[in-house]
Amino acid sequence: MAGSDTTAAPDTVKILIAGGFGVGKTTLVGSVSEIAPLRTEEPLTVAGLGVDDLVGIEEKRATTVALDFGRITISDDLVLYLFGTPGQQRFWFMWNDLAVGALGAVVLIDVRRPEASFAAVDFFERRGIPFVVGVNGFHGLHPYPPEDVRDALALPEHIPVLLCDARERESCRDVLIALIDRLIATV
Repeated sequence: MAGSDTTAAPDTVKILIAGGFGVGKTTLVGSVSEIAPLRTEEPLTVAGLGVDDLVGIEEKRATTVALDFGRITISDDLVLYLFGTPGQQRFWFMWNDLAVGALGAVVLIDVRRPEASFAAVDFFERRGIPFVVGVNGFHGLHPYPPEDVRDALALPEHIPVLLCDARERESCRDVLIALIDRLIATV
């Protein structure tokens, strides 16, 4: 038809960035997003004393109470919408709503506190949502190879485990590309 607009809106894909409290989800969304990310961070308060486990993350001063949101354009016809989940157990009820429509997830872990991410792995396994594991190397440290992390989390071989640094855009991009590759392979 002459004069009609043949350009289509890009396909959008909803991706969750999940993991335990203090593993770097907000940092990852912020480092890779092409827009200023939406953050719902609030300062930690005395109300969280005895509830929030700050062992290994004593420097943490704020926490996500709802979600983080970012966007990254992969190509002219593919845009990822990134939704960072809250990590504290008292906010996990929100994960079910955030997971609606998600095609995949990145489970971010901190090897200083791997137990903080077991629930995230279980969440996606039970729902059949494809995921990859990003091992966030705080301060540039990766003391364990991916195979050791895979064994510690009892992950099957088909789930990619990647070393990353949530502060570095390229590192986060590589984790997201691995997830996209996994999603394509499962179709």
